[in-house]
Amino acid sequence: MAKPRKYPPEPEQPLIDHLIELRNRLIRVLIAVMIVFLLLFPFANDLYSILAKPLLAYLPEGSTMIATEVASPFLAPFKFTLVLAFFITVPIVLYQLWAFIAPGLYQNERRIALPLVVSSTVLFFAGVAFAYFVVFPLVFNFLVGVAPQGVAVMTDISKYLDFVLKMFFAFGVAFEVPVATILIVRSGITTTEELVKKRPYIIVGAFVIGMLLTPPDVISQTLLAVPMWMLFELGVFFSRRMEAQKSTEEKSGEEQSTGKSRDPDTPEDSD
Repeated sequence: MAKPRKYPPEPEQPLIDHLIELRNRLIRVLIAVMIVFLLLFPFANDLYSILAKPLLAYLPEGSTMIATEVASPFLAPFKFTLVLAFFITVPIVLYQLWAFIAPGLYQNERRIALPLVVSSTVLFFAGVAFAYFVVFPLVFNFLVGVAPQGVAVMTDISKYLDFVLKMFFAFGVAFEVPVATILIVRSGITTTEELVKKRPYIIVGAFVIGMLLTPPDVISQTLLAVPMWMLFELGVFFSRRMEAQKSTEEKSGEEQSTGKSRDPDTPEDSD
C-alpha cells in the first residue's frame, strides 16, 4: 500500500503579518482617539463656543446662532469634539504610520521621511491656526457687513460647523504645498528649474484653488491663494538646497570610487 505523499509546509505569507500589524496599529489609533474624545466630551459645549467666537464677535447686537434641527444642539458639539479629538491625536496617528512603513524604507529614505512627516503635521496645524485667527475674523466681518438691510444674520450651528471644518481642511491642505513640492522634486518627476518656469501657471492655479475651496468672496480666496504661492516658493527654496546637496554627495562618491579604483602600490606609467 502506497504511503500518502507528504507535502512540504506552506511558506509563511508576510502579507498576512503586515495586515495584522496594520490592524493592531489602527486599533491603537482608535483607542487614542476615543480616550481623548471621552476626556473632551464633558466640555463639548464650551469647545463649540470657542469655535463660534470668530462669528459671534461680528454678529449684530442681539443676534445669536440658531439650531434649525431638533438634534443639532447635541450633534454639532458632539461632531466637533470628535473631529478635535482626531486632530489632537494626529501625532499618534503619524507615529503609528511611521512605525508601520519604516522597516520597508532604505536608510536614506528614512532620513528624509521622518522630517517630512513632522513638517507636514506642523504645517497642517499652522494652516488651521491661520484660518481661525486670521481668515475667520476678516471673512465674517465682511460677510456680516454686506448683509442687506433688514436681514437678521443668525447662522445655524450645524451649517457653521460644516463651513469652518471645510475651511480648516482647505487651509491645512494648502499649507502642505512645501512638502508636496519637495516630494515631486525628490522623486524626479520634475526639477526646480521646471517649477520656476511654470510659476505663472502655479500662481493662477493657486487662485483657482482658492476660488473653489473658499466662500465666494475675494478676501478668503486671496488669503488662501497668497500663502499657497509663498509656500510654493519656500518648497522651491528647500528643493534647490536638496538638489545641491545631492549633487555634492554624488561628486564626492565618484571621487572616492575613482580613488579606490587606482591601486596605490602600482606605479604610474612614465614616458
